Amino acid sequence: MKPEEILNKAASLVSGDRAKQHGDYTQQHKRVASLWSAYLNTPISAQEVAFCMVLLKISRDELGSPNPDDGVDASAYTSIWAALAQKNA
Repeated sequence: MKPEEILNKAASLVSGDRAKQHGDYTQQHKRVASLWSAYLNTPISAQEVAFCMVLLKISRDELGSPNPDDGVDASAYTSIWAALAQKNA
């Protein structure tokens, strides 16, 4: 895929059917942050959740079998991380 195709697919993930399925990204990442914070006994922000999900996708690419969806998903999480960072700025 070309870079613009990857970004277009990532955009469709964060605003299309998957967004409807999983709910508002801000609320979802805040909820995950709350759960991770409780489990790890340390504060985690919604922004950090999105960033860590990018790192998860990178790790899968490094250690697992090649999966083109990992790059698309990492792009989607990067856009969520950037949006959350702008909200918190």
